[in-house]
Amino acid sequence: MRGRDIELKSPAEFEAMRAAGALVAATLAAVRELAKPGVSTAELDALAEQTIRDAGAVPSFKGYHGFPASICASVNDQIVHGIPSAGQVLADGDLISVDCGAILEGWHGDSAVTLAIGEVSDGDLALSAACEKAMWAGIEAAAPGARLTDISHAIQKACEAAAIADRADYGIVAEYGGHGIGTSMHMDPFLPNHGEPGKGPRLVPGMALAIEPMLTAGDPETRELEDGWTVVTAHGGRAVHWEHTIAITDTGYRVLTLPA
Repeated sequence: MRGRDIELKSPAEFEAMRAAGALVAATLAAVRELAKPGVSTAELDALAEQTIRDAGAVPSFKGYHGFPASICASVNDQIVHGIPSAGQVLADGDLISVDCGAILEGWHGDSAVTLAIGEVSDGDLALSAACEKAMWAGIEAAAPGARLTDISHAIQKACEAAAIADRADYGIVAEYGGHGIGTSMHMDPFLPNHGEPGKGPRLVPGMALAIEPMLTAGDPETRELEDGWTVVTAHGGRAVHWEHTIAITDTGYRVLTLPA
């Protein structure tokens, strides 16, 4: 794989990853039910951790390079890596991106959703929908024989098309992107969310990728808060994040983090 340490999985190992992915999906569904005005992000985190541990799994994020929680809970202008806290209480009109990972029998699942809390503006809903569509465009481009940046380009083109359709200014966050996944949460290759097609390693059966675009309303410039984790938009615009883990198979892609 041209010097990259890309882990290839067998069909049986993909089944193990599917089990981890289904648990992540179930955890995000539980969080979605709880996420309402008046609920703190610490409460969401506690529910996620309990759901994962009750299934005999371990949260991927907790303790990862010192991260203190089981989910990333990023509210409004927070793009990624938001730390859940009792003081972060959801309010009507908020957007929250919840990123969740679980390790089940040594295999990782990783997925993220953006949730609307109460009555959210049409512009925010359109931003989230554009990001979700871009994720699916990237997934659709993940065909065996394609190149890695074919996914990147599909995400970029979908974002640009949504911005035109919505008459909005959407920014693609360039510093963060997707990644390989399997026996570790973050593995080669890094997957940019924009760029020219036809570059990078060829997609072959056995590869697993986390595909995760992040969009902002307006300028995508970022800054990191003093907590050393939370990444926010530099100018205060809203941000959204969607992610699925997929497998590359002989016949195409398989989404591993859909509900069971």
